[in-house]
Amino acid sequence: MSMNMGNAFQDGPAGSGTGLVSAKSIPAAERLIFALDVATVEEAKHWVELLGESVVFYKLGLQIWMAGGYWELVEWLVGRKKQVMVDLKFFDVPETVKLAVKQLQGRGVRFTTVHGNDGMLKAAVEGQTGVQVLAVTVLTSLDQADLEALGFQCKVEELVLSRAKRALEIGCAGVVSSGLEVPRLRKEIRSQFLIVTPGIRPVQNREHPDDQKRTADVEQAFLNGADYIVVGRPIRTAPDPRARAEEFQHRIARWFGA
Repeated sequence: MSMNMGNAFQDGPAGSGTGLVSAKSIPAAERLIFALDVATVEEAKHWVELLGESVVFYKLGLQIWMAGGYWELVEWLVGRKKQVMVDLKFFDVPETVKLAVKQLQGRGVRFTTVHGNDGMLKAAVEGQTGVQVLAVTVLTSLDQADLEALGFQCKVEELVLSRAKRALEIGCAGVVSSGLEVPRLRKEIRSQFLIVTPGIRPVQNREHPDDQKRTADVEQAFLNGADYIVVGRPIRTAPDPRARAEEFQHRIARWFGA
């Protein structure tokens, strides 16, 4: 994947004036990552076929990992020219993390995620070959009260910023972050790193909340500086999922072109 490192930001559509919109040379259609959070490989393939050309990038997490046939699904997706994010959030002894990431070599995977301390992140970077390591900052299912219950004596934004800075110093390609913290990341850290933003919800989701607590909608996420968004339930639960995915792509194209 090539990137424009000379000018990583651009103004939004219609002269919005934001200086935070990504200008990296990422194909617009790849900026939407669909979360294949389903129970079986057969169901996952059904979704890929249903969505057709409306989605070219897929995230494979723990649920589908536990179903069996994970790597066969990765191979199936790559064989159909799809991009793959292995979202297993590696967290273990550093050497184990390193060896796990090494297992991704030659599988055609674009991203993998690590949710751990500096030692784990360093090990993952040492083990990467042809895959980009993303550091998970703070899960979007956690809010300030959750962090305090876990013993953290700082604001969510401060923790995200601290973890992101360390991850990038270590050599990670980017981070996974809620859209709410992205503006500060973009303003305080060098612009070239990647930000993948999950927890994408429509504005009305605030009236009908689910387990995602720190959410943003499509426009807000990209206006704040995200490079990619991860979308699951808003597409899966739509009356016409493919039409909804195409709607997301049209909205993305307003920012980044065809």
